[in-house]
Amino acid sequence: MAWRWVLAAILATLSLSLLGSAYDEFTSDTLINNVVQDPITSRLYVGTVNALYQLDQSLHPEAHTRTGPELDNRQCTPPVTSCEEAVETDNHNKLLLIHPSKDTLIVCGSLYRGICSLRNLSNVEQLLYFSDTKGEKSYVASAEEGVSVVGVMSYYFNKDKGNFTVFLVAKGYGSHDSTKLISTRILQVHSDWVLFDSIIEASAVQSNPFTLRYLHDFRHVFKDEGFVYFLFSRTLGAQDSGTKNFTFISRMCENDHNYYSYTELQLNCSAGNKYNKVQAAYVTLPGEALAKNMSSSVWTDKVVFVVFSSDDDSSSSAVCMYPLRAINQRLVEIIGACYSTKGQINNKSAVYSPYSSKSDELCKIENEKGMVTNQKCGAEFLPSPLASRAEFALATDPVFTKKGLMTAVAVAVETEHAVAFLGTTLGEVLITKVPVQACHLKTDCQSCVAQKDPYCGWCVLQGKCTRKGDCPRAEDANTWLWSPNQQCVQIQAFNPPNLSCRKTEQVEIYIPSLPKIGPSDIIKCRFGSDTSEAVMMDQKVICALPDPVNIPSTPDKQDFVTVQVKILVNDGIEVTSNEYKFYNCAATGRKSRNTPCIACVTSEWQCQWNAQDHTCSDRDVSVDGAHIADSCPQFENPDPHLIPVGYLIPISFQGKNLDIYKDHTFKIGTELMKHTEEEFTFNEGLKFNFKGYEFAYDKEQEVNVSFHIKDRDTEKKIDSTLTVVLYNCSLGREDCSLCKNADPKYSCVWCANMRSCVYRELCQSQEPAQCPNPKITEIIPRFGPLNGGIVVTIKGSNLGIKKEDIKKVTVAGVDCVHQGDRYSVSTSVVCEIGPVRSSVDLPGPINQGVVEVEVEGGRRGRSEVLFTYRDPIPEKVSPLKGPVAGGTVITISGKHLDTANKNDVIVTVGGTPCEVLSFGSEITCETGVYKGQKVPLESLRVSVKYGKSTTKDVPATFNFQYSENPKLTDYSPKTSFVCGGRRIVCVGSGFDLIQRATMKVLPSADDFSQSPPVEFIQYAIHKNDTVLLFDSPVVNRSSETQSFRAFLQLDNVIEELNSFEYHPDPFFNELTKNIITETSIIIVTGRGFSKAMTAEEAQAFVGDASCKVTILQDDKLFLEAPSTQPRARSKRQRRDTSSDPLDLTIKFGNGEKYEVPLAIIIPAVIVPMLLFIAVSVYCYRRKSQQAEREYEKVKHQLDHLEESVRDRCKKEFTDLMIEMEDQTNDLSEARIPFLDYKTYTDRVFFLPSKDGDNDVMITGKLDIPEGRKVIVAQALNQFSNLLNSKTFLINFIKTLEGRPDFNARSRVYFASLLTVALHGKLEYYTDIMRSLLLELMEEYVHSKNPKLMLRRSETVVERMLCNWMSISHSSLAVCVCIFLLCLFKAIKHQVEKVLRPGRYTLSDTGLLGDDVEYCVLTLQVLVHGEGPDVTPVKVLNCDTISQVKEKIIEQVYRNLPYSQRPKVDSVALEWRPGSTGQILSDMDLTSQKEGRWKRLNTLAHYNVRDNATLVLSRVLHTHRQFHQNQDSHEEKNALLEDDKVFHLVRPADELDEVKSKRGSLKAKATTKAIAEIYLTRLLSVKGTLQQFVDDFFRSVLCSGAVVPPAVKYFFDFLDEQALKHDNVEEETVHIWKTNSLPMRFWVNILKNPHFIFDVHVTEVVDASLSVIAQTFMDACTKTEHKLSRESPSNKLLYAKEISTYKKMVDDYYKGIKQMVPVSDQDMNTHLAEVSREHTDTLNTQAALHQLYQYASKYYDGVRTLGLTSLSGGLKALSSWLRTLGLTSLSGGLKALSTWLRTLGLTSLFGGLKALSSWLRTLGLTSLSGGLKALSSWLRTLGLTSLSGGLKALSSWLRTLGLTSLSGGLKALSSWLRTLGLTSLFGGLKALSSWLRTLGLTSLSGGLKALSTWLRTLGLTSLSGGLKALSSWLRTLGLTFLSGGLKALSTWLRTLGLTSLSGGLKALSSWLRTLGLTSLFGGLKALSSWLRTLGLTSLSGGLKALST
Repeated sequence: MAWRWVLAAILATLSLSLLGSAYDEFTSDTLINNVVQDPITSRLYVGTVNALYQLDQSLHPEAHTRTGPELDNRQCTPPVTSCEEAVETDNHNKLLLIHPSKDTLIVCGSLYRGICSLRNLSNVEQLLYFSDTKGEKSYVASAEEGVSVVGVMSYYFNKDKGNFTVFLVAKGYGSHDSTKLISTRILQVHSDWVLFDSIIEASAVQSNPFTLRYLHDFRHVFKDEGFVYFLFSRTLGAQDSGTKNFTFISRMCENDHNYYSYTELQLNCSAGNKYNKVQAAYVTLPGEALAKNMSSSVWTDKVVFVVFSSDDDSSSSAVCMYPLRAINQRLVEIIGACYSTKGQINNKSAVYSPYSSKSDELCKIENEKGMVTNQKCGAEFLPSPLASRAEFALATDPVFTKKGLMTAVAVAVETEHAVAFLGTTLGEVLITKVPVQACHLKTDCQSCVAQKDPYCGWCVLQGKCTRKGDCPRAEDANTWLWSPNQQCVQIQAFNPPNLSCRKTEQVEIYIPSLPKIGPSDIIKCRFGSDTSEAVMMDQKVICALPDPVNIPSTPDKQDFVTVQVKILVNDGIEVTSNEYKFYNCAATGRKSRNTPCIACVTSEWQCQWNAQDHTCSDRDVSVDGAHIADSCPQFENPDPHLIPVGYLIPISFQGKNLDIYKDHTFKIGTELMKHTEEEFTFNEGLKFNFKGYEFAYDKEQEVNVSFHIKDRDTEKKIDSTLTVVLYNCSLGREDCSLCKNADPKYSCVWCANMRSCVYRELCQSQEPAQCPNPKITEIIPRFGPLNGGIVVTIKGSNLGIKKEDIKKVTVAGVDCVHQGDRYSVSTSVVCEIGPVRSSVDLPGPINQGVVEVEVEGGRRGRSEVLFTYRDPIPEKVSPLKGPVAGGTVITISGKHLDTANKNDVIVTVGGTPCEVLSFGSEITCETGVYKGQKVPLESLRVSVKYGKSTTKDVPATFNFQYSENPKLTDYSPKTSFVCGGRRIVCVGSGFDLIQRATMKVLPSADDFSQSPPVEFIQYAIHKNDTVLLFDSPVVNRSSETQSFRAFLQLDNVIEELNSFEYHPDPFFNELTKNIITETSIIIVTGRGFSKAMTAEEAQAFVGDASCKVTILQDDKLFLEAPSTQPRARSKRQRRDTSSDPLDLTIKFGNGEKYEVPLAIIIPAVIVPMLLFIAVSVYCYRRKSQQAEREYEKVKHQLDHLEESVRDRCKKEFTDLMIEMEDQTNDLSEARIPFLDYKTYTDRVFFLPSKDGDNDVMITGKLDIPEGRKVIVAQALNQFSNLLNSKTFLINFIKTLEGRPDFNARSRVYFASLLTVALHGKLEYYTDIMRSLLLELMEEYVHSKNPKLMLRRSETVVERMLCNWMSISHSSLAVCVCIFLLCLFKAIKHQVEKVLRPGRYTLSDTGLLGDDVEYCVLTLQVLVHGEGPDVTPVKVLNCDTISQVKEKIIEQVYRNLPYSQRPKVDSVALEWRPGSTGQILSDMDLTSQKEGRWKRLNTLAHYNVRDNATLVLSRVLHTHRQFHQNQDSHEEKNALLEDDKVFHLVRPADELDEVKSKRGSLKAKATTKAIAEIYLTRLLSVKGTLQQFVDDFFRSVLCSGAVVPPAVKYFFDFLDEQALKHDNVEEETVHIWKTNSLPMRFWVNILKNPHFIFDVHVTEVVDASLSVIAQTFMDACTKTEHKLSRESPSNKLLYAKEISTYKKMVDDYYKGIKQMVPVSDQDMNTHLAEVSREHTDTLNTQAALHQLYQYASKYYDGVRTLGLTSLSGGLKALSSWLRTLGLTSLSGGLKALSTWLRTLGLTSLFGGLKALSSWLRTLGLTSLSGGLKALSSWLRTLGLTSLSGGLKALSSWLRTLGLTSLSGGLKALSSWLRTLGLTSLFGGLKALSSWLRTLGLTSLSGGLKALSTWLRTLGLTSLSGGLKALSSWLRTLGLTFLSGGLKALSTWLRTLGLTSLSGGLKALSSWLRTLGLTSLFGGLKALSSWLRTLGLTSLSGGLKALST
């Protein structure tokens, strides 16, 4: 592609090979953020994290200053002196700009909200200006590290204020930044403006709140011709557009004071916009060559070069080019479309406003066509800002793509060509100054031109590869050559093209591309070593050839010699070269010895033959001689042409041109005549005879024999072309048939006497007419299947001459069908056998017999070997599993498998072909890819097909199971040096399925690479099911920028190791110090150490002694010197090597680095000092030897555990993740074992009660006699009515709480009963709870400690709150449930591995204080009575039998919830090691006994092995054993009498008791200390479970978590009450919230997951859950926990994470506070919905019954309650009656009863209850409020009295045909909804208003009149009629009924009809006269007809028609 030549890309990444060279470089201690160059002084200014550097041209620092870290915080407002949150914060450089006119440098960082400073450009250490007190207007950059900032210098001109220097800044958004996209910042103080003030306040692209969702990422800014351009990526901003980035370039006028001209244009790179995110850009002129290739550009137009990355493919990036002219043209089109054509181009919307909610209304105003040119910088009245739509993006194809992320681009123009330098992400802290070219490294023209470097070309007259500017006369043609258009100077031709080596003359050399040679230039020719002056004429160089004596001799077997020719200029500079040939005619005969003359005259040199002298010489016209082959003396035409071996046959031949040889005698011979020659004489007739020769030859059937002929006298050869064919009849014709098949021209016959094929004349006997009988020597194969159908090959001799000769073939008496196309003459017959004979035809053995072949003439041949029919029986397959991708080599074993041939056998696995690899007693084949869409659940049958008729299946027990392909989940490390050898650990699943695992590394495809890719392969060095270990392969890196792709080849599965990178081998500097002592630290410096090596991986040696690598940094290695004198690692070992220099060797993977020799000096020690120290040490050690031994023992144990805890944690975590992945793959909402609502509430409310599962509320069984059930039900209903009195209920609760025997348990139980009883009225329940909480709050705030409120459930209201929270969370978010269930399963999987006591637990109470050896067993479990399927179950050999049963039940019934699974005591476990079975149990007669203790039986006790088969069966009569209930200690003791049991280790107290009888207190203390070492196991378990704990905490406490409305409602209630009390602190509110939600719900659920899920929680799981729950509780408290050595282990375990969790809790509470408030109405609606959904499922009657029990128990108190509160109750009743308009209590109740009777309700209480229910159907939840609302509504209908109004309403409804009040109102509501009126009250009100518009003042009368009127229209039903009327009006375009009738009335008046009903009636009559019977249909038809006349309006049409 032309782009490759014109845009030459050089990847300017850092090369480690360059780092060691002499190039200038600068290294920063921290990450480099920005680099700018002063164009005047060429200084570099480098902005890094916390520092600013000033560098000269050689990158030497001239000045530098520290810019951070400083005290700051993103939440702090500068100045930060008073900000408490301020901490040490890094300062990331955000912007560097040079202001050359003022000699200042603008520096903006991330500190202090992005405030900028000014520094001296000549000395950056000098701070010219900085102020943090100017407020928000001086915040320029962003405070966040990841937000990009760009800027450019500019000007601001104002007629009033003058001209100012400013800079424009564009930035993205940080969480604490302003929303200004672009701002203009002033660089001086003027008027109200301060330095760095934003002087333009344009709202278009600055402060819009919508901009936060666009995610701008600015990458470049530049100016051109009065415009400023910004290049950035952003999202589209729409809610449904996602977060995909799109790249835009925006433009605005440089002096646009309001940003009116701001317009964005989308840029697409590639057709599908694959490369969508800009990374960097560069703007420059393209150069002439590139401009010519760009159709829309000239070389004077600038081009924007942009580097893009891809969101879809992060591993690749691309370069695209956009001419600036094309960008401006498209922008003008976009702006013009908005200004002039309403935003459309080609009738498509092309423009929108990116930061406006009214984007579509932007371009509605149409302006003049020329507005875009007249107002090129926009205006206030013109739309802005603008952006192009995606369809009008400027798109182009990438000119260069590359694997890996490119992040920088710079473009230079060299020799009219554009050169792009592309940077990657590798450079971070290093700046290197390297030349852009290395032309001098290329020493010849071809290599110089081949590198395609536009900087380098071949300077012909200097013979160098140089830049064009360095080549003199480079502008002259052919003087400076550059690829691809030019080629190196070449010699095209010589004249003469060659010359005799015996001659000398001049030669003309034609060189078309020779550069111009000036008069001062000297040109020479060099032939070999001979140099001569040359003359140049045009394009020719004339040279003198060397003297013949200087020409090299002619090589053997050649007739010419080649000499190198070079054209030299001036000082021996080579211009070009080629080869010139000097020929030698005398040597032509070397090519053909038998024809010297012909060889001479036919050579390419045109030599001539001298017959007299018998010589070949150069062509000489003056000398006579042969010049053509026909004139040569020669012998030819031998006869006969065929000569048999062993027989003498005379040969005749002819001669010509033999006149000079008259009377001569000749000799003829050949190599096969064994150095003998026969003579013959000259014949005048030129015909000669040779008596022949009896040749012997047995290597081939035929061979060509050439004869030479010599002159006997001179021994010189005369040309001879005598060549005959010598043949041997015997070779290849070993039998008669083959002999007879020979070509008749050979005259070969079968000689019976000689029993061979010979020449006819050599056989003395007559040739037999027929050949002997066929002879069979071999049968392939010798075995075939009983059904036949395979091909048998019969080998032998005399098996016919042609295929038709074969008449019949039988195999073991069975006909075999001859395959003629595979027949070989005489030697081979191929046939297909049939099935074996049946016993009816032939008695005796019939499956074996001879092979017989009958040929032409009735001759038969029988084999001596027998062919056997047999039945192959495949029996086994190994392995039985493999991935669906195939590639598994399986071995099939059995009997007689080697029946037939390999080619006859086809193996399939469930129909999928399996390629046969080997065939014999076993068959191996490689499985193919399974073609099904899903992995088959069932195993597949393996079939072996023999030929066409026999298929054998392997038994089903050996079916092959296709499994999921192995999956790679992670690998580490992800880097390697190119030398390879780094250990790579791959983690995943299914690795046991694979047989061949290799790691392959391929070079990434490069656009410029020409050679095919090379694979670098390494095989796995270790493999198990979850882990693969590789050593990274060694790779060959062709260039420093070459990248690689790594893959895992797992049989047929290929997994790419994404992000795996190869780095160059590290570079080592020379050691500065090569003499060290034993205490020295060796420091090795260099570069790239940490790229692919850690301190643990690096190895260092001094001589033969190892050095520990203590610290490894990228540029330094710190080594500890050996403590003893090492020896040199030399083969020559001497006794004294102390003075030898020692090599320092650094090993990294497969690489080694040898350093300069070191000398280690171990200083001599003075002998007396040694003696003194020795005596002192001896005395000291005598006293402390015993203590030291104890210490060493403990230390060794600690070291061992510390070393293993990390490995164990990693291994356990890997196992757990694999296990959890299997369990969570299909864990969706449908698969979570949720409890139903009733079970959930029963367990939460009543499971903690004293009766537990037997509580009456859980069982639902009331002990009530059958006869009293009706009475009790009535009483409970009345009691329920009583509870509905708020006053009664509150006082009832207070009365009970005042009783001293009403304890805490009773209060909790009572509150739960009350929750169930009032579940149908949760709004009322909430009101009661709120009132009680207010009283409780008053009590705590004024008389107690407020922080203690809600801490415990000591009151009824606190338990009511707990239950209320539980109800509110009954529908937990699925994600929270998944994380909670995963946490539970993870803990269960870990802690239940080794139980009683626990090896894996979070709680130290049951920790196993010993190392127990165990191994994992896989049991094959068969469930009795449930089919033959076997379930593999993983257990431990140290598990008790009960544990094994639990794990088996867990696995076998994993898809069933726990309650539906069989229990451990209901199943028996039987082991079948052989023919008999053995029942396994925890205790039996074989149990081991240790004193009074018995050890529980384990699998190891029974010696159960891996893969053992166990049978699980149900037992009919369960007998409870001690182990079946871990809590039942009494049963255990009863069963075991006085024996105690233990599992793995006996309890510590027992051991201490034994030890107390012997041993000292010191020994016991040591034992205890060592036992506590095992607390490190808690860390291992914690690390394994950490991810699941974090996931659960995040799901509950993250800011995006779903919060039930009840939580928000209650938290707002607490905040509201806290504000009302002055002494409530913020911490107190936090405690209240914690006590109400986390403590009352989440901790409860976390400790009891069986409250939500149908699971079983064991003791050990409960202990670990309690630790996590305690952590949750600690996280929710505000107090800081003081930790000490005495703190419990579970507190210490999560001490580090508590602070993180506390922050999550605070953020969670803040998030809830910021939510939209929940109103009382919303809360009541939500509660009503919960009541409606679930109340029917609860046992409300049982709750009322239990509550009544409390009323009975505390009857005296309740009765007192009735007496004391009677007056208050009657007072409240009187108040309520007054709201109904009844002023007298007694009269009111009487009137109320009477009124209810009018409604058909005879009972006061029952009536009010029914009335409440009826009001709820109207949407009124409260009785009193509902009646009040009903009264108000009736008044709107003109009915002042409630009872009278309802009575009147009933009467009115009856007129409508609705007999029941409630049913009527319900029906009325439904009818109103059909009219679009959703509210009954509002609907009737609206209906009344509408009727009034029709002149009907009374609602009932109006509806009655309306009904009558509708009947006149033929509509009998009021509701149906109005509905039909509405539909009809809609057909007339009138959408609303009332408005429509009003409009209809108006229209009728225009027709002269004043009354609506009368008018419609008249209209109907008129339509009938037109033949239209229906009013509606008639008007519709009339309207249609009028439209055909062009009259669109009905009324207007009729009026026009009348006129």
